[in-house]
Amino acid sequence: MKIRSLLLAATILALPSVVQAGETVNGVYVGLGAGFDLLNTLGVNNWTWTDTVVGTDPQAGGVNLHSNGGWAVVGSVGYGFGDVFGTGGGVRVELEGNYRQNHVHLGGGSSLYDTAYGYQYGLGGGGNIQQSGVLVNALYDFTTVAPWVTPYVGLGFGYVWNNFQGGKFYTTDGYTDDFSGGTQGSAAGQFILGAAFPLGVPGLSLTTEFRFLGEFSGSTVNAKVTPPDGTVSAKFGAPTNESFLIGLRYAFNAAPAPAPAPAPIAAPAPAAARTYLVFFDWDRADLTGRARQIIAEAAQASTHVQLTQIEVSGFADRTGTAQYNLALSRRRADNVAAELVRLGVPRNVIAIQAFGDTHLLVPTGPGVREPQNRRVEIVLK
Repeated sequence: MKIRSLLLAATILALPSVVQAGETVNGVYVGLGAGFDLLNTLGVNNWTWTDTVVGTDPQAGGVNLHSNGGWAVVGSVGYGFGDVFGTGGGVRVELEGNYRQNHVHLGGGSSLYDTAYGYQYGLGGGGNIQQSGVLVNALYDFTTVAPWVTPYVGLGFGYVWNNFQGGKFYTTDGYTDDFSGGTQGSAAGQFILGAAFPLGVPGLSLTTEFRFLGEFSGSTVNAKVTPPDGTVSAKFGAPTNESFLIGLRYAFNAAPAPAPAPAPIAAPAPAAARTYLVFFDWDRADLTGRARQIIAEAAQASTHVQLTQIEVSGFADRTGTAQYNLALSRRRADNVAAELVRLGVPRNVIAIQAFGDTHLLVPTGPGVREPQNRRVEIVLK
């Protein structure tokens, strides 16, 4: 994947929208993802052959390892700090552990040149490269795009260990190199581009990610050569990986779905105003079963008191834009008024109002999901 394409994708995902706000991660969370991994073409920078006949003999040639794709698993534990910059986005830091495995094979035209005898060898074969690492990532969530998705970008730095296993390289004249390289490590860095999709359970999100991992140095593996007895030492270049992952993330301190507050006790005087509160789920205007019970109580009470008007006022919390919240509060008020009419309340005594994210029952800052602010007030006057 070209760097230009990555930067373009990151820019598009980073553009804030004026429609609605997503959710900011605050506190401890864990994540787990798995998917496809591609180890990019890996060059062999130096190939040294030592045997009982000629001693140490440097070899040279166009040797490259190619992968058709493997798999990767990434686990993380992190902490979300919320909107620390006052931009509406969220900042997170996490510790990541990962494992990748790719089967590699020698590219066409790979060869070795024997400097002792002046002979060119054709070369084939392959093996498995296992990579495991630990990195620290810093990420930024773009929470102003939409309530159903939170794009994010991040950078990570750490250490990756490489292990070459099950390798078998052979030359066209019958020599075979059985590789079983020991584990060697390198400092590494990565770029992360992802998106989180809330699943309707507080704190639980589906994640999709692209990760580009690059190591800062290569590794050396050794082989036993038969025949004759001897060893081969191969110096591999610095690996780079492209991973496409899907996973789950769970934030432990996410607020649970609130239970609707009970309707306040009505004033005993028949002519006094009575107030009923109907609560709504986040970013929803449809009536729950409990909401319909409260509306039915208000409709029933309206037949036992003297009244000149029923005020139905809609409100929203501050997780969206002012324009969106005003429209959402109006839909909530309209749905409550329609239910009152269905229960027999005359439409001409109902006055509908919408206040958006003003007149908060619980004062909060922008982007906070406060259940008691997502309401409709029914006042009998």
